[in-house]
Amino acid sequence: MRPNTERPPGIPHSALADLLLERLTAAYGAAADPVQAAPMAAYMKGVAPFLGIRTPLRRQLSAAVTKDTPNPSETDCAALALRCWELAEREYRYFAVDYLRRHVARCSSAFLPVVRHLIVTQPWWDTVDLLAAHTVGPLVAADPRLTAVMDAWIGDEDLWLVRAALLHQLAHKSATDAGRLFAYCHEQAGHSDFFVRKAIGWALREYAKTDPGAVHAFVSRERALLSPLSAREALKNL
Repeated sequence: MRPNTERPPGIPHSALADLLLERLTAAYGAAADPVQAAPMAAYMKGVAPFLGIRTPLRRQLSAAVTKDTPNPSETDCAALALRCWELAEREYRYFAVDYLRRHVARCSSAFLPVVRHLIVTQPWWDTVDLLAAHTVGPLVAADPRLTAVMDAWIGDEDLWLVRAALLHQLAHKSATDAGRLFAYCHEQAGHSDFFVRKAIGWALREYAKTDPGAVHAFVSRERALLSPLSAREALKNL
């Protein structure tokens, strides 16, 4: 049985999203493998059910789903992502995350609240990390006024918004706002959650590829505040 593709209230109308969802649920539904689904769900700690479609096949199917379709508008991106988030199986969200990564340049700063909803709705690292680095990051880079939103996220009670704020510059390399990165790591250095501590180390380790001296100096200066996990991850490749 194919998942329900009715458009829930509050999600914008999009003929393109209608077409993509029709193709997507047909293609993914036909490829579902219950034998693979169980271990995939277990690996993700049961956060959501899976169809059991491994990544190489999923990407092949996704390419067929989007073949010969026009470039989306921001409304199309919002409708598709929100509707994929309404479907139970995790692979639909992976499709949406990949689609947004491909078309984020077509979205404005007004799209960030949609991404926030995606981050905090049934969150886990598999979707949050990619949204942070490849959707939030480009949106903030395109409109520096959104740094104020990141400044709010880093202090939020939701650990996944904190993680997204820490990771949103992951792909910025020399364009990284190092002062903001170090300030965020300092602010959350004492966070009790593994995923935040891991994100601090990961963000620092990635920036160390651009400025290893700055990262080494920061870790040395903040050693008393940083968790051993954060410090170890930050210095792993130095």
